[in-house]
Amino acid sequence: MSKLHSAAEVVYREVKERILSAALPGGELISEGEIAAEMGTSRTPVREAFLRLEAEGWMRLYPKRGALIVPVADGEAEHVVAARRLVETDAVRTVAGNETARTGLASALRANLVAQREAAASGDVDGFSGLDADFHGLIVRAGGNPLLVTFYARLRERQRRMTARSLARDPLQLASIIDDHTALADLVESADADGYDAAVTVHMRRVHGLPLLSAGAR
Repeated sequence: MSKLHSAAEVVYREVKERILSAALPGGELISEGEIAAEMGTSRTPVREAFLRLEAEGWMRLYPKRGALIVPVADGEAEHVVAARRLVETDAVRTVAGNETARTGLASALRANLVAQREAAASGDVDGFSGLDADFHGLIVRAGGNPLLVTFYARLRERQRRMTARSLARDPLQLASIIDDHTALADLVESADADGYDAAVTVHMRRVHGLPLLSAGAR
């Protein structure tokens, strides 16, 4: 890899991380020169990184004005939550009938919860957002469907960004999210897929500020 492409990769990863962690919130305008000066590089690798981020839908470039961080679109949270709920509940139904897989998953979820509590106690909101995404990802991977795992991985970045945005708006949610995750882990361990479906729906909608649905609407 050339030095130029290596520098562009570093800029790409750093700026994308800031977007996903909500350090660069939707609607903010940044410039190539600003990022280049901050990261000690020329504008060329920054331009290459920005073009890549634009192609992925995270930025919108305006010549001579800068790069706009694309906000979470209207309705995006609803769509992401609906897709996550279907995939996660399917995975829980799969492991419900496999005691070995269910026990292994429950153990992994408990370990993740320990890390969540440590991140919350230290005020590491960015780390917590990643652990939150990992918690739900563990459940999907336990379902053993590689197509759904790949699909869910594409949702992970959107999920992380949405969670970081929600926590920036209300940091006090950390404790309630951990409580919800503890209850979800209990439902997995007890093989209660229907209970998980109802609980994860309420959990995700509450975290992302969406109105709760009636039982019939779920």
